[in-house]
Amino acid sequence: MKKNILFAIPIALVLIFVFQNIKVVEVTLFFWKVSMSRALMLLLTLLIGIIVGWFLRRPKRTKKP
Repeated sequence: MKKNILFAIPIALVLIFVFQNIKVVEVTLFFWKVSMSRALMLLLTLLIGIIVGWFLRRPKRTKKP
């Protein structure tokens, strides 16, 4: 029961976030333009940040002589 509640709370927060940010916005980068919902744009930005952070945190492998 406790696990179900702990699982449902983040899902509910994400759904609230998405429904409050459904407005379509235009994103421009140099000559490239795309229209998408604000929620999708923010989630993609979060995903890119997580991936970049994961790559920067990975331990560097050293060559053994």
